[in-house]
Formats: sequence, structure tokens, C-alpha cells
Amino acid sequence: MSLRIHNTLSRAVEAFSPLEPGHVRMYVCGMTIYDLCHIGHARMMMAFDVMQRWLKTSGYRVTYVRNITDIDDKIIRRALERGITIRALTDEMIAAMQADIGALGIEPPTLEPRATDYVPQMLAMIARLEGKGLAYRSESGDVNYAVRKFDGYGKLSGKSLDELRAGERVAVQDGKEDPLDFVLWKSAKASEPDDAKWPSAYGPGRPGWHIECSAMSCQTLGETFDIHGGGADLQFPHHENEIAQSEAANGKPLARFWVHNGFVRVDNEKMSKSLGNFFTIREVLASYDPETVRFFIVRAHYRSALNYSDAHLDDARLSLKRLYTALALVPAEPCAATDWTEPFAARFKAAMDEDFGTPEAIAVLFDLASEINRTRSGRLAGLLKYLGGCLGLLQIEPATYLQAGAGLDDASIQQLITERANAKHAKDFATADRIRQSLAARGIVLKDSAAGTRWEVKS
Repeated sequence: MSLRIHNTLSRAVEAFSPLEPGHVRMYVCGMTIYDLCHIGHARMMMAFDVMQRWLKTSGYRVTYVRNITDIDDKIIRRALERGITIRALTDEMIAAMQADIGALGIEPPTLEPRATDYVPQMLAMIARLEGKGLAYRSESGDVNYAVRKFDGYGKLSGKSLDELRAGERVAVQDGKEDPLDFVLWKSAKASEPDDAKWPSAYGPGRPGWHIECSAMSCQTLGETFDIHGGGADLQFPHHENEIAQSEAANGKPLARFWVHNGFVRVDNEKMSKSLGNFFTIREVLASYDPETVRFFIVRAHYRSALNYSDAHLDDARLSLKRLYTALALVPAEPCAATDWTEPFAARFKAAMDEDFGTPEAIAVLFDLASEINRTRSGRLAGLLKYLGGCLGLLQIEPATYLQAGAGLDDASIQQLITERANAKHAKDFATADRIRQSLAARGIVLKDSAAGTRWEVKS
């Protein structure tokens, strides 16, 4: 069976083959860097991490681009609030993001372009759109895209222009000819800092959000590439607008497959900073080991809603422990590759080839674990570890994972002790107590003294 992927553009699962045989080019809209990443962000990056892992397992060379938006209204506002430069803020938040998602085993993309490094390419694309009569300058100094002049607008969201117009919430303002029009270049405001402005033929300003991704994706992957991904909330208007401006500027389809992951929900509402119902990755990792969090995310299908709760994470930890318990029974025979005709491997492959079906693939891992419990087969243990590795799981030594601490190594425990000490110094005693309690729940007892804090494992 060959790989099939759900294409948002066609609303169907389609057979996948790359434009260039053997080479997949994939672009995913990454983070707007102004704060710590929450578990919803982790879900998005985890979804595409699993995809690129499976593409590589399937024999493809993958060029995976995940951008960073490092200029934006929220970024400017946060930098001003903190009294630091935009670059200082974004460098800090990028380092934090990479540390947090690295802890979850999310591999770095092939390229991670920053928007501010591609402003010339954005201006060149805007100029092409203006030359084709699809962009216009407003009295405010902004440059806007004329949505109604692009025939295919709405094809990704499945909405007609009339439907979109009926649901509009923004009045015509700032010189827009139509409320659906969107900004390509924002004229600089006097209140904005100098590091939020670039010179251009339109006057000083900065790019709009949508043009950033169009320029970065086309510059790094070409004017047409295989997969464009992101969270479901980006389908409209961000990805719809990317299609409009990219295809109008280049005269070619932007991406052949559009892939969107589902939301993380808390109490049946989408997890988001605007709703205030989010948990940062760091907060979650203070209570649960990284592989448990990864398993919790991966065992749900990437397009489904993921319901966040401590109860679900507790269940994920117990389930993961069952797999490691099976691996602890017998030494795993080395398995650098696998015979995909072997029954367990064939079922795993069939699941992953059907739109990256991780729930079914993980069910195969549990069936394998049951068979290992019955047969004590080192060959099957090696296969379980190999297939788990395709999802970024089961690569810790079983004895290490199963010891008290549930997957925390010495360095991870010491990092949590340091974070607790920092919280106490900042008089954030609630955080300090939460870290102590989370370690205690995993069998790690902290002993404070004048010489510092040491830890021991409860017998």
C-alpha cells in the first residue's frame, strides 16, 4: 500500500507522490515568537514531526521548512512592554521554544527561516502583485491585496466570496476597497520602534503576516512544492491568503497537498492564549516526563481534536509503562531496518500509510508487547523498539524508564531542582511546591539543606 494523505484542498484522502521522485518538500507555518509555547503549539509541531519521520522511514529525502514569525504586532507590543529590542525578545523566545520542543523529541526542521531575513523577497512579490493589478496602495500608506480580483479565492476554506462577505466583521477602513482585502505591507507608525521598520518603495513599514509565509516558502522550496501544513485555525484566512497571493504572483499552484492538524481542547474549548486556558510546555513537563507527553499527543490522530487533562496524561503514562515493561523482559535484538512483510510491521505500515494513522499504529505496538509478554522474543522486542522509534518513542533503556521517576534521567531531575530553586528565589512558592509534588509523585524525594538540595529515590 502506498502513502495516502488527507488533502484539505480536495477534502479527501489522496495517494501521495512527490513532484521530484524520492524527495518531499514540506513547509509548515511555525511560531509567532513572543511568549513560551503551549501544549497546543506542541501538538502542531509534533504532528509534522511524526509526518517527516514517517516520510524518511518510507525512503524519502525530506526538506522540511518550518518558519519563525519574528515581526508582528504582538511581538512589537511585548518588546515595548519589557523595554528590550525586538531581536532580543525573539532570540530569547526562539531559544526557549527549541529547548521545550527538543525535550519532547521534536526534531529540528531542515530549515527554520526567520521572516525578518526575507523582507526583500516579500517586497519583490508585492511588486509583482502590484504590477498585475492585484495590489493597491491605500491612503494610509498600506499596500493591500484585492481579493475579488483572484478567481480562486475560497477554494481552500470551501467558502464563496459572497459567504465570506456575509460573515465579515470588519468595516472598510484604512483605505481598503473591500473588507475582505488584506494587508501586504503595513505603513510604519510613529509610535513603533525603529527595529520594526524596513525601507521600501512604499515607504518605511513592515510586511503583513500572509506575505511572509508566501515569500519564505517559495524562496526555500520553490514556487510549487509537495506539502503545506499548519494548525486547522490557519486554514482561513492565513492559508487562503497565501494561496491567493502566491498563485497570483507566480502563476502556479503553491502546494499540492494542504494538511492541517486538529486543536487541543480544554473543557470542549480550543486551547489558546486569547482564552487564557492554555498550559505551557514547561508547565506540563514540570508534572510529566517528556515521553509521556509525546505519547499522549501521538496516540491521537493528528486531524482529531485532542482533549487535554491530567487524567488523560496519567493514562498515557501508564500505557507507555506497559510498553516499556514488555521491553524490559528480554534484551531487544538489533533492528536497524525491518521487513515490512512481517505481520506486525505490515499492520504498522498500513496504519501509517493511511494518512499517518498513529492510533492504529500504536495499537500494533500494544499487540507486539502482548506477544513479547507471552513469548519472551528478543526479535519482537527489537521490532517493538524499531517501530516505536518511527514515532519517536521507546528509545530510552527500559530499566531507566521504569525506575522511580518514570523516564526522568539525572540531568532532567537536576533541571527541575534548579527550576524549583529559581522559583523559590522569585518567591513563586506555588511553582516550587508543584515541582516538589510532581517529583514526589514519581518517587523522587527532595532533601533541602544549607548545602543545597539533593534527591533520592523512594524504596
